[in-house]
This record gives sequence, structure tokens and C-alpha cells, in this order.
Amino acid sequence: MTRAHLVIDVQESFRALPSWEVISEPKIADRVGELVAGARERGDLVVWILHAAAGSGTAFDPALGLVRPLDELAPLPDEPVLTKTAHNAFTTTGLHKLLTERGITEVSVSGIRTEQCVETTARVASDLGFAVLFVTEATATHPLGAPGTPPDASAADLLADPRTLPAAEVIRRTEYALSGRFARIATIADAIG
Repeated sequence: MTRAHLVIDVQESFRALPSWEVISEPKIADRVGELVAGARERGDLVVWILHAAAGSGTAFDPALGLVRPLDELAPLPDEPVLTKTAHNAFTTTGLHKLLTERGITEVSVSGIRTEQCVETTARVASDLGFAVLFVTEATATHPLGAPGTPPDASAADLLADPRTLPAAEVIRRTEYALSGRFARIATIADAIG
């Protein structure tokens, strides 16, 4: 085994947010589940990464019980589950050491917030020398408000603002930024084939 699949922030915290109603892929658990099943079948390591913000009182505060994989997904007992506090999955988790010790040279990535934690993880993985497959169809994000948009803006307010970047455009731009530089853009079929 020289490849690992990283499942990044596919967690109940996001489902608890009002912005879930405008997420680009409401069935993200199905897509990630297909990818994870394929990775397991290939004998790849599957690593689950969750984002936490202890003491924040937000959906990412572990005290609220939402910092766990989406209910439709279940890590196997031998699959590492790491908790991060930074945007990328490496800085605060020991992920680099884990992958290196297991002889991993390639990672595929999926998860929530295509342009944020998933993209940032892909960039750092590439910088660390891993070959990266960015499985876009197994990522999801929300529309992005223009600079200066209040962080607590409702989904309706975001959608009503003509300056808001639609989720599909966020995803497209992420692919453009990563392709040929930090990652190879892949479909689920590519990644498990």
C-alpha cells in the first residue's frame, strides 16, 4: 500500500450550520462513501480528519458532539481518525508522520469546503512531496460571500447578493488553481479504478 485516501471534514458540524441548505452536494456522504469503499477494496489506507474548535461554542466545538463523521459514514476500527485545528490536515495532526511511517507516496483527497480545508490539504501534501489526486466530485462547498460579507450572513442573504460567488464557480476555480500545480483532478472512478 502506497496510497492513502484522506476524508477531510465530512462531519456533522457542517450539517448543523444554516448554510447546509445551500451546500453544493447535499449527498456528499454517498460520494465519499463510494470513494472510501473503493479505497478499502484497493487496500489503500483511509484516514479520517475532523475539524475542531474547542471552547468556541460553535458546531465545531467538540463539547456539542458534532465533531464526528456524517452519520452515514463510519470509520473502520483500524482507520485513523485525526482531529485538526488548522485549515490543512497536516499542521496540527501528525498526519505527515503517519503517512511517512506507512510508506505512503500518494494521497487522494475528498471532503467539505472544496476551496478551504480540502484544497489547503492538497497544496500542503504536494509541498511535502506526495502525489495528490483531488477528487472534486467527492467534495462540497457553499457559495462564498464577497469580501466584507458578515460571517453570519444567512444563506438567503448570500444568494440574494449579486457579488456572491456560486459554489459551482468556487469549485471550478479550485480545480484551475490546483491542476498541474499541486494535484491531478480526478473523478471517483479515476480514484478507485
